[in-house]
Amino acid sequence: MTKAAKAPDFEKALGELEQLVERLERGDLPLDESLKAFERGVALTRQCQEALKAAQAKVEILTSRADGVTVPFEPDDTPE
Repeated sequence: MTKAAKAPDFEKALGELEQLVERLERGDLPLDESLKAFERGVALTRQCQEALKAAQAKVEILTSRADGVTVPFEPDDTPE
């Protein structure tokens, strides 16, 4: 799998997680299905967390200076 393919996987996992949460919040699932949905939700949450950690590491690499000091990312709030 290429690095470019990981971003859509994050979006897909997040979307599936949101759908699971909605189903669980309705409260109309039998206990067995609720447990399966919860288990899947935990796995999706871990997948999303790993993707976010990888993205954060990449941002830190991209914002580090030549002397090894990481420069904090500050978005440009000035409108153009």
